Amino acid sequence: MKVLVINSGSSSLKYELFDLDGEASLVSGNISRIGMNGAEHACVRGGEETRADVDAPDHRVALGLVLAALTDAEKSPIRSLDEVGAVAHRIAHGGTAYRGPVVIDHDVVDEIRRLIPLMPLHHPAMVAGIEACRNVLSDVPHVAVFDTAFHSAIPDEAAIYGLPYEIFERGVRRFGFHGNSHEYVAHKAAEYLETPLRRINVISCHLGNGASACAVQRGHSIDTSMGFSPLEGLIMGTRAGDVDPGIIPYLMREDNLTIDQIDEMLNNRSGLAGISGVSSDMREILAAADEGNTRALLAVKAFCYRIKRYIGAYHAVLGGADVLVFTGGIGENNCGIRARCVQGLERLGFAVDSLRNDRCSVSASLPVIDIGARYSNVSILVIATNEELMIARQCARALDYRSSIQKAVVSTDKRPIRVSVSVRHVHLSKPDVEALFGAGHLLTEKKRLFLDSDYASKETVNLIGPHGRVDNVRAIGPERGRTQVEISRTEEFKLGIDAPVRESGDLDGTPGIILEGPVGRVEIPEGVICAQRHIHMSPEDAESYGVRDRDTVMVRIEGERELIFGDVLVRVKPDYKLEMHIDTDEANAAELPPISQGYLVRIVSRY
Repeated sequence: MKVLVINSGSSSLKYELFDLDGEASLVSGNISRIGMNGAEHACVRGGEETRADVDAPDHRVALGLVLAALTDAEKSPIRSLDEVGAVAHRIAHGGTAYRGPVVIDHDVVDEIRRLIPLMPLHHPAMVAGIEACRNVLSDVPHVAVFDTAFHSAIPDEAAIYGLPYEIFERGVRRFGFHGNSHEYVAHKAAEYLETPLRRINVISCHLGNGASACAVQRGHSIDTSMGFSPLEGLIMGTRAGDVDPGIIPYLMREDNLTIDQIDEMLNNRSGLAGISGVSSDMREILAAADEGNTRALLAVKAFCYRIKRYIGAYHAVLGGADVLVFTGGIGENNCGIRARCVQGLERLGFAVDSLRNDRCSVSASLPVIDIGARYSNVSILVIATNEELMIARQCARALDYRSSIQKAVVSTDKRPIRVSVSVRHVHLSKPDVEALFGAGHLLTEKKRLFLDSDYASKETVNLIGPHGRVDNVRAIGPERGRTQVEISRTEEFKLGIDAPVRESGDLDGTPGIILEGPVGRVEIPEGVICAQRHIHMSPEDAESYGVRDRDTVMVRIEGERELIFGDVLVRVKPDYKLEMHIDTDEANAAELPPISQGYLVRIVSRY
């Protein structure tokens, strides 16, 4: 499928046509200075760039120029516009309504228009771009892809500001931006390291005229430097970044400034430009600093210091980063800035190899380069971002989802699956068993579990957290190579820890706890999880149900409080019996007894 990506700015229109079968860029370009004298159209086709002065009084005319470029008789990558399968529109803000890409209809356009007060410089042009495209390309689906969507997984404790709660309820929260770039480079980093993204923690630094940092935990954004607006966070080209809110009323009173004047100053006369007095362009600032301009040097130092501060903060938030990524115009092209941002972080595991950093030059043919020192504990990558390709992928995702809803019905497999409520328990290593119960002690079986290889032991331990304790937690035998504690969200809160949802055995970066036995105590540095809901299957069961190991499925629970559990992990081993495990909180939500039944939910095509 060929997807046309449209990025409408207040006075510009960027575009790129992709063939998603091979993720190849067929043509790209930018029409700048729309509505002004001297508009210019830059276009790249077949590796050749052309530039021409054009007359573009509005976005509708600019779009006509784009479509003409796509079907240029001599250089066209397509024979006609009929080959365009969809149009993807980059939209700056999705508010609280949109957590992913969505096919555009009148309601979507109205919602984007309603969000104009949040993005007054961006959304009017984006709405104009959507309307112009839908008028001309009316027979193909149009999809809105939001900069904020990737950050919709940020938990409330990171998203909320310290304002009255009713303001948070109104939707004033951290949204984050540059989501398509952060998501793209996180996937690219995992691909380069040949490690599933769900196994690594990434700190992504998108550094350009607009700049932001993002903490990506196992594929999900859990914090980002931009907030309610793109003004918060790092120092940028003309934006201030983090500012003490007390400065605003102070300047309004002392300098007799209106709120609009303050807004204009924070967005257009601050940041690198405001500090240096030279320019918002880092290249010009660095040149001035080299010539002895002290304000320019201060701007560079402040820019890098703020980035370093966020890297350190996100390293802590993630419980340790595996990868640090530099991307964006500055991040990809300036070795000195990259080195400054990491300088002094060696004790945290960040170190740049000077030679590799100096020689680094990413491109379409070499999009990822490792600049980390050999002794660095964290991989440091420079990655050429490709927001437009990510937008095209998200467009295809939205269309696939719509197609699955329109062309499919939900069917419930009639074969029951045993559902067992997994109450809090611990798996103990042999050294910890002896530390808790005495030298030479072995776990003693009390009751054999449904999975014949496991048993509930007679031994119990007490869990002691920073806030409270949970007593008489059953140990499950036999002993394991590593101690693991499985609790519910309710018990997590009672203990005062934040345990992530993980599959059994995936313990790196999880919180620790104190275990108390009749003989002694053991403090484990990590190992506490809320177990991901899952189904045990034998290979024969998996073949019968048409699933594979590590698939995720849905399971319907019938009864007075019927519900469907999603994100159920399939785990296949020869010695497994067919059984689904959920924790006590999930069982309470469905009012389930300790043992019940569920049914696999399938999507079945009508055709």
